[in-house]
Amino acid sequence: MPKLLDALSGFRVTFSTMFKKPITEEYPEKPGPVAKRYHGRHQLNRYPDGLEKCIGCELCAWACPADAIYVEGDNNTPDERFSPGERYGRVYQINYLRCIGCGLCIEACPTRALTMTNEYEMADDNRADLIWGKDKLLAPAPETHR
Repeated sequence: MPKLLDALSGFRVTFSTMFKKPITEEYPEKPGPVAKRYHGRHQLNRYPDGLEKCIGCELCAWACPADAIYVEGDNNTPDERFSPGERYGRVYQINYLRCIGCGLCIEACPTRALTMTNEYEMADDNRADLIWGKDKLLAPAPETHR
């Protein structure tokens, strides 16, 4: 008889949780709320006239402790202007396999060209797709300047 009581006391946790209502999150269909100041993926911003804010100074790449950012600056020409200054970021890449989300790159940017958004869904099944270039990072152009 003592063995039966020991077995029943062992199942006490199981029986106590069996009849509780389950807590289920419907994540893929209904994503949960995100804090306003949550730092998710990066975004390269534009001026209201559509020109890029990035001047290709590479300060964000130098500030990154994980060496996740690669920038190649180039000079604007009179025929092709990408930013209002002399230079622009011709190549801009962030390797999200290395990024630790510290935000030091945001603090280092002198023109506030780089910010972090609230978007957090960046998972992928291909490692090469987690190296984001300018095509994915650049904010869309304003409607009046497309």
